[in-house]
Amino acid sequence: MARSEPTTPNRLAVDRLTAGYGASVAVRQVTLRVGPGEAVALLGRNGAGKSTTLMAIAGALRPMTGSVQIDGQSVAGLPSYRVARSGVSLVPQGRRIFATLSVRENLTLASGSGNLAGIYSLFPALGVRSAAAGSALSGGEQQMLAIGRALMARPRLLLLDEPSEGLAPQVVRVLGDLIARLRHEMGLSILIAEQNLALAFEVADRIYVMERGEVVHEAPAAAFRDDHALQRRYLGV
Repeated sequence: MARSEPTTPNRLAVDRLTAGYGASVAVRQVTLRVGPGEAVALLGRNGAGKSTTLMAIAGALRPMTGSVQIDGQSVAGLPSYRVARSGVSLVPQGRRIFATLSVRENLTLASGSGNLAGIYSLFPALGVRSAAAGSALSGGEQQMLAIGRALMARPRLLLLDEPSEGLAPQVVRVLGDLIARLRHEMGLSILIAEQNLALAFEVADRIYVMERGEVVHEAPAAAFRDDHALQRRYLGV
């Protein structure tokens, strides 16, 4: 009797995911994987379907067809709070913090049982400004708060939607260092939708490229970084 080959475990397994808004299909037949402790970048131009894919994975958008599994357990079609309980946290595009609430309130509202001291240790600036309103923070501090809020739920999979958007280059470099720490010190799996190629290549092991709602290319990040012809073809850079 032939033995089956062992399969590599996946923190996230998405198969033939189709999702959209009302009757409008935004992403079609998307298949991707993220392994334990792996960082994967989802690249594409504006409107390619990256945000829709992350929202469907997180349960903020109900898939039309296809499957989403977290550590082998199906979460497709579950409400977002149940997907979150399975170990998934989404940092949405635009950060979406509560501007009138303090830093501490933003964090504890997300999860009163989370490790607030741990978040302040990871983001010392948030500890210093714990009583400040979200609207009083800089763009970089707001992104730290958005990520810290997601980490309060103690996820195993972190979804980052355009985290570098609107940030100065030096802040983006700090963000890259932070993502590396989350992987290596906390063991998080990360799926990052990003248009900043420098950040994507810095943090990701592998990349998927989306175009018009479909995954059109998959490669090791280093291979895609060095293939300028493919970058021009798919991303126009």
